Amino acid sequence: MRVKLILPALTEATSPFFRPIKYSLFPPLGLATLAGYLPADAEVSLVDEHVERLRLDDDPVPDLVVIQAYITSARRSYAIADHYRARGAYVVLGGLHVTALPDEAAAHADTVFLGPGEDTWPAFLADLRRGAPAARYVSTARTLTGLPPVRRDLIARHRYLVPNSIVVSRGCPHHCDFCYKDAFFAGGKSFYTQAVDAALAEIDRLPGRHLYFLDDHLFGNRRFATALFDGMRGMGRLWQAAGTVDTVLAPGLLELAVSAGLRSLFVGFETVNDGNLAATRKRQNIGRDYAAVVRRLHDNGVMVNGSFVFGLDDDGPDVFDRTVDWAVRHGVETATFHILTPYPGTALYDRMARQDRLLHRDWDRYDTRQVVYRPRRLTERQLADGYRRAYRDFYRWSSIWRGAATKDTTRGRLRHLAYAGGWKKFEPVWHTAIRAGQVLHARPLLEAVLTGFGEHRTETLATSQRPTRSGTAPATTAHYYRPVDTQPVRPVDT
Repeated sequence: MRVKLILPALTEATSPFFRPIKYSLFPPLGLATLAGYLPADAEVSLVDEHVERLRLDDDPVPDLVVIQAYITSARRSYAIADHYRARGAYVVLGGLHVTALPDEAAAHADTVFLGPGEDTWPAFLADLRRGAPAARYVSTARTLTGLPPVRRDLIARHRYLVPNSIVVSRGCPHHCDFCYKDAFFAGGKSFYTQAVDAALAEIDRLPGRHLYFLDDHLFGNRRFATALFDGMRGMGRLWQAAGTVDTVLAPGLLELAVSAGLRSLFVGFETVNDGNLAATRKRQNIGRDYAAVVRRLHDNGVMVNGSFVFGLDDDGPDVFDRTVDWAVRHGVETATFHILTPYPGTALYDRMARQDRLLHRDWDRYDTRQVVYRPRRLTERQLADGYRRAYRDFYRWSSIWRGAATKDTTRGRLRHLAYAGGWKKFEPVWHTAIRAGQVLHARPLLEAVLTGFGEHRTETLATSQRPTRSGTAPATTAHYYRPVDTQPVRPVDT
């Protein structure tokens, strides 16, 4: 059996504002995970259209074509699917967008998958072998027990800055109105983890030092996270991840993560207007001191990548300058800004549709960079212009220097400059490295910067305080690469 796994390019990755480095960060782990279930004699290829050209003239034609669709790659995904179906291949579609709008996707595929695929993908392969695959598979059983190793041999490591990306859980324990992963995990557990021993074994298989956990919320199950971090001590790893403000403020867990190698954390601050939090069910942020979150991370030597959303109903014209000033003043190293986007399948989308506030349903433009709805206290032009101005102002050299000046040491200031400046100010260098297929060689520089952030002012947990690892944490309770849906939507920075 010949199998072709395809990650079509997001529309924004082909726009005039395309930043190649952003789309050369992480390989498509979801598709590589699916490949682990295929029979040993299958001829398998994996193509990520963000980093390589997709050939459509295969000879012979693949027997099975698997396509992972996001909202802004939906049109491209459907075109590829239609092409291969016309050539006689069996085509399946899955991913966030397919789960949100399965009838739309079903018009372009022989089979569609709704939700994560740990249970449905093996069932489909069994049905396919006996010649009776279903038109639709809906996930209900949620477990990572028995998950096969990710087929990393299919990944062209040299094309990615962070080939050692990894996911050890699925989903998130929180249910924010604007997050369209709620629909993806409907019908079963929305947050669950691997066994700790299985996660540590996968980490052991990865070469080099640097890791990036793409989990939506690596800290979401404290028992699991504690055992994982304890097991990672002594591995000599440097790693980055995502967490929430409440887990940063929780005593003990951050220190344990730092002792295991955490050096950078993506934090969803989302808004500087408290009134927006309750309205969007961002309850984990309500009443939290954001300044204390940044201070606590910096005191432990952890770099901050703050995420902010513009256009929530309590946002007025001053929100852009206030947000940028707050982030710069507190020394946030990098920031990711978004225009609020009501994805289909979310509570936000349903509310906007009821209120007749959606401007259109052109999914190509639902990329968090364009205004696709009517804001409450801003005009559409104010929102679009303010978003662009926020990026420009945050990444001005004057802002980068100002943020660096908040650090206590010369070394800390230099590392702030190196990371924030290097990420945004050296585009020609990144372009050259990517075109030459040499982006992987920039990893030692990334590791050097992250190592510098390991100098922290507060003491980490003493050896006598280390929690005891009891073998395996239960794979119960907490995303991110769910089979038939796993390219990171969250960048290191946009």
